[in-house]
Amino acid sequence: MQYVNLGATGLKVSRICLGMMTYGTPLWRPWVLDEAASRPFIKRAVEAGINFFDTANMYSNGVSEILTGKLLKEFGKREEVVIATKVFWPVSDDLSVDAPTAKAGARPNASGLSRKHLMHAVDASLQRLGTDYIDLYQIHRWDRATPIEETMETLHDLVKAGKVRYIGASSMWAWQFAKAQQVAKENGWTRFVSMQNHYNLAYREEEREMIPLCQDQNVALIPWSPLARGFLAGNRKIEDKDAASNASATSRAKTDDLAQRYYYSEGDFGIVEALTKVAQAKGISNAQVAYAWLLHKGVTAPIVGTSKMPQLEEAIAATRVRLTGEEMRALEAPYKPRAIAGHV
Repeated sequence: MQYVNLGATGLKVSRICLGMMTYGTPLWRPWVLDEAASRPFIKRAVEAGINFFDTANMYSNGVSEILTGKLLKEFGKREEVVIATKVFWPVSDDLSVDAPTAKAGARPNASGLSRKHLMHAVDASLQRLGTDYIDLYQIHRWDRATPIEETMETLHDLVKAGKVRYIGASSMWAWQFAKAQQVAKENGWTRFVSMQNHYNLAYREEEREMIPLCQDQNVALIPWSPLARGFLAGNRKIEDKDAASNASATSRAKTDDLAQRYYYSEGDFGIVEALTKVAQAKGISNAQVAYAWLLHKGVTAPIVGTSKMPQLEEAIAATRVRLTGEEMRALEAPYKPRAIAGHV
């Protein structure tokens, strides 16, 4: 396994980050693996040298954080692993509630990036993770209802209190990220060291503003959905757009409305055709090439979600794949500009 610094910090992270959204409870989403089914993935990841694990408080309504802390204690050493989690969405006591779509009107302080919510949420995450500090604490989305000064000062206080080592951000407009960084700089507060954005071969709009900004400022890029929620693997069909009624579709394809909303255009299938052609010529899988493309584009570590062991092995193997300039151009040629997706 290869390791690189997380942006401008001295923290070393593996070139692959294991996304923990897949591990928690199927009560939350039917394709999520329970503890027994999750254990082999964390064990194999640690054995392969992956030291970077990303979860969020809202994944499986906290159960993902519980499993992340428990299984990393079982297979890793706390001083060697890098635990990242996220805050913004509400966390429900009802494990079946999907936080992004839940109505928070009856719990007005249960979400967002206010000082009150951040102070409560970090302590709840620490308790679930079973640790006394979080390596990378990320804001899951931008909070339009809270002044960014309040958010950045609170995050700075969490770092100074020793509860958090570094802070990061997720999908937002580049101007918002630049504003947050400038507010922190002007006040001597801790700045974001990473950006977890939506970026893959089928969605490259981040190349316009956010990625150049992060590269200029040496902010780590740790994108989510590197395989376009499985679309780039090459096993999706146009009829999966109506996956709920497709008997051959996977459990996730049947229930993942975001994938059906973000991808499945005619142009997207053209990208998969180009990807498949390069992968077949190299004798490897679509997934390996898609991950390798990201690593060749200056990404620090894509956040990989795996529910089958071969998927994890593909991600690990991708760190050894080398793409030529001709292959990179072939992969990128079919892309057409598209609507922004993933900021909210």
